Amino acid sequence: MPLNSQLNGDSEVEFCVIKIYAMNTENQQSKIVVITGGSRGIGKSIALNAAKRGIGVIITFNTHPEEGKAVVSEIDQLGGKAVALELDIAKIGSFTSFADQIRHVLKHEWNREDFDYLVNNAGIAQRASIQDTTEAIFDQLVNVNFKGVFFLTQTLIPLLIDGGHIINISSALARFAFPGVAVYGALKSAVEGLTRYFAKEYSDRKIRVNTVAPGAIDTDFGGGKGDEHHRQQLASTTALGRLGEAQDVGLFVASLLSDDSRFVNAQRIEVGGGIYI
Repeated sequence: MPLNSQLNGDSEVEFCVIKIYAMNTENQQSKIVVITGGSRGIGKSIALNAAKRGIGVIITFNTHPEEGKAVVSEIDQLGGKAVALELDIAKIGSFTSFADQIRHVLKHEWNREDFDYLVNNAGIAQRASIQDTTEAIFDQLVNVNFKGVFFLTQTLIPLLIDGGHIINISSALARFAFPGVAVYGALKSAVEGLTRYFAKEYSDRKIRVNTVAPGAIDTDFGGGKGDEHHRQQLASTTALGRLGEAQDVGLFVASLLSDDSRFVNAQRIEVGGGIYI
């Protein structure tokens, strides 16, 4: 993984970048999306499906750079262009430096100073009852799933084009209660409220902000969906009778990024196959 440096005033900013040089067509250069947590699961699917639509992709990874590299390589094989940057969404103090990295990548990879879409996807799960939730667990959930979303958006929105689009990934657990995920579900409800406030306050720039809330999706997030019996139980709660796949969400989010949804704003859209209706 190459180490890149950029001179920023009197200081040198160093950061890790995984990149692939691919075909530079005019279509691929036209739009760029930043996706947090884009190296696996739903985030990876969003990245791949966005690339298939000719969108340039910047993803973030946290602890597994090899997964970020694999996504970038897969996008390269699709004929697209992607960059992976390291980011710990819980470290709010790193966001200014991260914004500098984004500026550097935009300039040197796309010859641009701004980007078009932001997908706040990075998150961590909770598997603890209310009684067993410690302050440390609580704070970590807040920092990643809510505080990080707020301050990263605040930091990056000056780089987002007027008329851009922000998508916050929530959860069906913001709509119904399920044991063991009280803090997580409550924070996703908070993100959905925050979505409307962002849409209101940045309406003068015509920036749209929407929420996508996945249902029971069959990924390894939070340790996966358990044994076959538990998986069947979850599948039976959906009107479509199956667990969702990362592709179900990735396809939808990529389509929502397009101008086909240009008048959809401040909305919560659940992608859950009709779970608990």
